[in-house]
Amino acid sequence: MTKFLRKLALSTALLAAASTQAFAIDVEWWDFLGGGDGVRMKALIEKFNTEHPDIQIKATTLEWGTPYYTKVRTAVGVGQGPDIMTYHLSRLPLALTEGSLSEITDADLSAAGLTKENFPEAALKAASSEDGKLYAIPFDIHAIVAYYNKKALEGTGALDDKGNLSIKDLDAFNAVLAKAKENGVKVPLSYQTVGGGGTWRVFYTLFSQQGGEFITNGEVLAGDNAAKAQKAIEIMADWRSKDLIPEQTEYEASVALFSAGDAAIHINGVWEVPTFKDLAAANKLGFDWGAAVVPQFLDKPATWADSHSFAIPANKSEDPEMRKAVLTVIGWFEKNSLAWADAGHIPAYKPTVESTEYQAMQPNATYAPLANQAAFDPRSTIAGVASPVYDAVDNFIAPAVHGQLTAEEAVVEMKTSLQGMLK
Repeated sequence: MTKFLRKLALSTALLAAASTQAFAIDVEWWDFLGGGDGVRMKALIEKFNTEHPDIQIKATTLEWGTPYYTKVRTAVGVGQGPDIMTYHLSRLPLALTEGSLSEITDADLSAAGLTKENFPEAALKAASSEDGKLYAIPFDIHAIVAYYNKKALEGTGALDDKGNLSIKDLDAFNAVLAKAKENGVKVPLSYQTVGGGGTWRVFYTLFSQQGGEFITNGEVLAGDNAAKAQKAIEIMADWRSKDLIPEQTEYEASVALFSAGDAAIHINGVWEVPTFKDLAAANKLGFDWGAAVVPQFLDKPATWADSHSFAIPANKSEDPEMRKAVLTVIGWFEKNSLAWADAGHIPAYKPTVESTEYQAMQPNATYAPLANQAAFDPRSTIAGVASPVYDAVDNFIAPAVHGQLTAEEAVVEMKTSLQGMLK
């Protein structure tokens, strides 16, 4: 009888497990995450699926940039989008114009175990429409930071008594770069000078630190914003004319200049933190390094930033059970975002950033205040990653930095080019 009961109990358990699996909700997921980001996200998805036998994420990774957003637009337009997707907040204005995202209500947030107070104000604004309706939930804030080579900066006055980067304004920064060059550093300042991404991020930081508005009431660089843009370009061109930055440097080369010890300071996204951590752990870096908030060069603290977020496509069947499952996914990922911070990103979920575990992460905790000075891309259908604005940087700002146009000519050409694209 005891043997029979054991068999019965085992059979019941197996049937229950099979039943749970049979009725699990499959959540179709799209993302654009490659490299280290992709590895970390896949690990999070696997962990979620293990912990939630009743909800299984079926993930697909698509090509980053224009191909991704084109596919999203096409699929959602015919009601064939995924159940959840990652989305750059810089591309939200275009999505709102197209009507491709589902509004996320306060009730939805509550179902996910979240509130608006859990997120930085700048990220929430970037995730919302002009009338304040939420259409995405920020997962991180990724900004540019100043990576620095402590050895190369010795004797430049850039470091405080603890060896941390401490530069107060543009004049001090330029003096540090000049001193590093005088001391024999090959490349005082490294960043991507070919390709719209790196050049735009530095330009937009300098522009935003002047309080600039790139697009105002449908006009590109209106009023004194043109002068602010010109000043930002002139600062970058001055670095180039004084041989403080490299000529025509692709993204990968700009990173290599720093990791090889040839650059004193490297301005790039927080996503390169794992690169330098891994090299240092393998004793392949050859110098002590750090990462800090990009100095306040001009009038106000501001740094280019964007966010990976979670969005729910519109125009799909509004199955309440699927909606509930998707919100469960989002809430779990936010509350487990410490693992995402390992990729260098600043978690958007405030309780994670405030945790003792995150505060112990270095250099991540050092640059976490960036969340409070994040300057998101212009709220426009022509702005954001892989957008016409990035193309204009390649066509006008980069040539001006390298002396092929004047800063004033670049601003005029950029205004003319982009204005024609605004409806």
